[in-house]
Amino acid sequence: MTQVAEPGSARSGAPSAGSGATERIHHWIGGRSVAGESGRSGPVYNPATGELAREVDFASAEEVGAAVRAAAAAFPAWRATSLSKRTEILFRIRNLADQHRADIAALLTAEHGKVPSDALGEVARGLENLEFATGIPHLLKGGFSEQVSSGVDVYQIRQPLGVVAGITPFNFPAMVPMWMFGNAIACGNTFILKPSEKDPSASIFIAELLKEAGVPDGVFNVAHGDKVAVDAILEHPTIRAVSFVGSTPIARYIYETGTKHGKRVQALGGAKNHMIVLPDADVDMAADAAVSAAYGSSGERCMAISVVVAVGDVADPLVDAIKSRLPKIKVGPGSDPSAEMGPLVTREHRDKVASYIESGAAQGASVVEDGRDHPLAGGDGFFLGVSLLDNVTPGMDSYKNEIFGPVLEVVRVPTYTDAVTLVNDNPYGNGTAIFTRDGGAARQFQFEVEAGMVGINVPIPVPVAYYSFGGWKGSLFGDIHMYGPEGIQFYTRAKVVTSRWPDPGTSKVDLGFPRTR
Repeated sequence: MTQVAEPGSARSGAPSAGSGATERIHHWIGGRSVAGESGRSGPVYNPATGELAREVDFASAEEVGAAVRAAAAAFPAWRATSLSKRTEILFRIRNLADQHRADIAALLTAEHGKVPSDALGEVARGLENLEFATGIPHLLKGGFSEQVSSGVDVYQIRQPLGVVAGITPFNFPAMVPMWMFGNAIACGNTFILKPSEKDPSASIFIAELLKEAGVPDGVFNVAHGDKVAVDAILEHPTIRAVSFVGSTPIARYIYETGTKHGKRVQALGGAKNHMIVLPDADVDMAADAAVSAAYGSSGERCMAISVVVAVGDVADPLVDAIKSRLPKIKVGPGSDPSAEMGPLVTREHRDKVASYIESGAAQGASVVEDGRDHPLAGGDGFFLGVSLLDNVTPGMDSYKNEIFGPVLEVVRVPTYTDAVTLVNDNPYGNGTAIFTRDGGAARQFQFEVEAGMVGINVPIPVPVAYYSFGGWKGSLFGDIHMYGPEGIQFYTRAKVVTSRWPDPGTSKVDLGFPRTR
């Protein structure tokens, strides 16, 4: 029977930001590092230099199966572990992650390219979700109804599913796993993480922290890989639920394949987040918000504002205000303490983002700022400067697609009604925002806009950890949002118990239908 481990120093040394090119990143199965045996691997680059930094093992279906077996073997004892003990371990996980937030952030900078301030911000938001999970004794409290019939009580309890899995994206290699595994293991499940192959080192470092915190071997596992590993997770009969964050086409595939194999699936897809600016808005405030929300993390986040919808005569002063702020954004590597925006994650992704600037201009947009002209854009690193496109229309390729990079578009519309129609007609419904001084307009907007997360004078309305995250329409496949209260619901299933303890002296056989009156 699996025993709860005692806390200790389990880390063997996660890859550092200065690791050599020959370093190999292995899987984490059953509480230890396990070298890949498939013969397949993938490159992990330093986005700031374009150099190959290390390689990551790609799991075969058999290796994913080994991770599932380890998780399944650990599940009975972990499920039986008391809530008090689980909470104690979760507090240690949170504290260790807090103590090592700079180490985790350094890995994000090395493999994703985030500047340190952005990387530390990601870790901080992930920590909030771990803190939420430490409240699991309260979160799992059920309901009780006494005397629903003579001598009969009814109560509901929530129980873990078993082995669950998370498939996470490259843009938040620490935070999104924390969204998932904190609640999952707090509820008594065991967990398999398939992180992005582009920046996998943070997941292994986190696995070592969990072991140090006392998480039993097999409760948390990491299987690296590509579509082979993903399909193995989706098809494995022992895995009961899958969480995913990524692009909409892949989210649809994850949802359809996973549910076809009988799994509970929440698959968060892409976005095209609009920020409506009404004529009465504070233009400087709106411009600051648009710049921060569009170019933070190099635009590689699903909640980035990628479209500003300028209503009426606010358009010209707003575009001028945004343009005036762009030269002040310092683009550079994470090693530069003054850098505010780093490179994109791969050369291919950088080139794809840049192609939307070209197509936008060809289709009639006004290129106010061209990130391809930045001095670093022509170097070995995967850099692209900030870009601003004005006079964009819904028919343009740059509008129809999720760019996922530092390109902000401005669509001009004459009225508030046109702005809301534009947002609601978009196939995505992740997040949206409105900037206005008019409380009535803001309330009307929140009432009628079709998006899962809404900001009022807040450009990136990512919910705090005790609410749940998720969009509508093509931004979410499944019925339950991620983390927060709905995360607890996703990783558990309800059981209703009807109990009666009759006096033995009055017992009798009754073949009639159960009565409550």
